Amino acid sequence: MKLKMILAACLMSTAAVAQTDPIVMTVAGVPVPRSEFEYSYNKNNTDGVIDKKTVEEYVDLFVNYKLKVQAALDARLDTTKTFKEEFAQYRDQQVMPTFVTDADMLAEAHKVYDQTKESIGPDGLVSAAHILILVKQKATKEEQDEAKRRIDSVYTALKAGANFEELAKQVSQDPGSGRRGGMLGWFSRNQMVKEFEDEAFALQPNQMSKPFLSPFGWHIILMKDRKQLEPFDFHKDNILRYLEQRNVRDHISAEKVNALVKASGGTLTKEQVIDQRTDSLAEADMDMRYLIKEYHDGLLLYEISNRTVWEKASKDEEGLANYFKKNKKRYKNEWKDNPRYKGMVYHVKDESYIKPVAKCVKKLKFADWNEALRKTFNGDSIIRIRVEKGLFKKGDNKFVDREVFKVQDVQVDSVKGYPIDAVYGKLLKKPEDYTDVRVQVVADLQDELERLWVADLRKRYSFSVNEEILKTVNKHE
Repeated sequence: MKLKMILAACLMSTAAVAQTDPIVMTVAGVPVPRSEFEYSYNKNNTDGVIDKKTVEEYVDLFVNYKLKVQAALDARLDTTKTFKEEFAQYRDQQVMPTFVTDADMLAEAHKVYDQTKESIGPDGLVSAAHILILVKQKATKEEQDEAKRRIDSVYTALKAGANFEELAKQVSQDPGSGRRGGMLGWFSRNQMVKEFEDEAFALQPNQMSKPFLSPFGWHIILMKDRKQLEPFDFHKDNILRYLEQRNVRDHISAEKVNALVKASGGTLTKEQVIDQRTDSLAEADMDMRYLIKEYHDGLLLYEISNRTVWEKASKDEEGLANYFKKNKKRYKNEWKDNPRYKGMVYHVKDESYIKPVAKCVKKLKFADWNEALRKTFNGDSIIRIRVEKGLFKKGDNKFVDREVFKVQDVQVDSVKGYPIDAVYGKLLKKPEDYTDVRVQVVADLQDELERLWVADLRKRYSFSVNEEILKTVNKHE
């Protein structure tokens, strides 16, 4: 009796869990929990979306999406090297940072602080300003004497009460600090040349050195202040920000993964450790689960759509020609009141080129004009003609507007060095072939292939929607 009660309680508990995320639809035999549908719907129908869908309107889009992903899985696109590498890269971007805790980053920050404090040493930090008169390494005796005379003059002025900051701006030959009134900021030992360091650390606040020589030239230092490095908490935020900028988090996560691989005694690979982490995150965090799934399925969707629709349409020249032939009326109507000029505007140095340019392309296909003109007229280092070739409607090109569409008062600037303008081509009230409207035909053929593909998927795979559960989308506690 007791055993039956325990089993009943377990069954009731399982049922309760299942009810919290019921199945809203089944697509190709795969159940879709309400939470997954909600995640997708809410992400794609935010307040900023122009074509916002109702839940009912979104169902068909979601089913089509799932059917395409299933087709990609059946085609084993998820087993390709390219897919695996790209998915792993994205997954790692989401998962690897989770190996690192705030405590890990804090420990790393303490390391940086301790190393900095040790490198500074017991003498601490000093803040100083200086004035520099440069002495070149191979300076002549006269140049050396002149530098010494100038630094002595500066020192005399300072001793007489001249303002150190203003004088540094006027005469210091250290361009960096000179603009700042000689200020060097805080520094510790081993950051300056020895001669400069010895003088600086021998001074007390507000004390000024006598002129002294370093490998750079003559200096005068004014000590501003001295201090020991502040406690860790004073620098903590800046150190943590520095560590983030240096991508130290990535380094720590890689070390942790390697440590887990090593601790497994060879039973786990790096990939398996990350997979395990991904699974545990997906189980604990629904948004993370669906974010990773979204990218996984999105990669598959892109690849199969590219193969079945996008790239197939754009590269199928025969298919494009046939589609255009069957739908000529559609494209003719669009051009009826807005004809195009199929040809070129060309600019030449003198009139003798006008007829030869037109003759050069007269019997050629439109697509071959550029190459023929280049070889004939601009084949060497001399540019004899400038050409703008295309399919122009009114407003596309000022020269065409003036010469072909006879637009009055159009302001045209001549091409410098090529003062004579001419046009060659023909005015079309309808496209001659698909190449005249290729971009539009490609888009239309893609739409047609998409429609046929979806219809085929809906015949090939079964799917069903639980209407009662659908009514509870975004309406449950």
